[in-house]
Amino acid sequence: MLSLSTPLCVAAAQTPSAPGDLQRNLQTHLAFVRAAAHQGVQLLQFPELSLIGYEPSLMADHVLTADHPVLAALRQAAQSHGMALVVGAPAAPVEPGTLPAIGAWLLGPDGSVALYRKRHLHDSEEQFASAGSDDAQVQLVAGEPTALAVCADITHPEHAQAARGAGAALYAAGVLISEKAYAAESAMLEGYARDHDMAVLAANYSGTSGGYVSAGRSAFWAPGGRCVVAAPDDAPCIVWAARSDSGWAGGVLSVSVPA
Repeated sequence: MLSLSTPLCVAAAQTPSAPGDLQRNLQTHLAFVRAAAHQGVQLLQFPELSLIGYEPSLMADHVLTADHPVLAALRQAAQSHGMALVVGAPAAPVEPGTLPAIGAWLLGPDGSVALYRKRHLHDSEEQFASAGSDDAQVQLVAGEPTALAVCADITHPEHAQAARGAGAALYAAGVLISEKAYAAESAMLEGYARDHDMAVLAANYSGTSGGYVSAGRSAFWAPGGRCVVAAPDDAPCIVWAARSDSGWAGGVLSVSVPA
């Protein structure tokens, strides 16, 4: 008897970000949402701190709350297109009075808002940010148990292990990975897909952010470790992967960034 798979389409938004320019970055996000909607995407993952750029020194001035106008506009887009969005922006810390958290905001097609705070920080981030407290945070997204990760999280194997232990079938990461680090970190992501038998999605930046030159090459690995699709370079694009009865297939869709 054939085992039928529930159809699912997820994607990484490989976007550039203007430093600290929420309104300009919002327009970029909305353009990518519209492009993803034409592809039937149900979950669109953006890079780390995508709404302000990877600019840790600017975090304190751009701490968002769920009712912030920029998030409200993205929530409306999520509802209009029936798509879950994961966008990056600073958030209030776990402990009041401490440094802001590096947030991954999950905006549901039903209007819901959830927040994951980056669990593992780089040493260079500790003067600007405080770490989250959840080793794993799994939520149903388009019916798929999904765990979110932010950049340095992926370099800690215990993070992916905790996600799988909590029932995740999809590990979705917003990152900024440089050319120098890409080979090692993409190999780790492939390993999580293989060793934990879960899908892995990584959304990397397009271009430079925070003084780092992104490698681009956002990618998706199917459970078992096969790389289904990866962007060829760092150009702005959507990297999508769709599951059907015949397995996973994917593609890369170029996107024009608003001027």
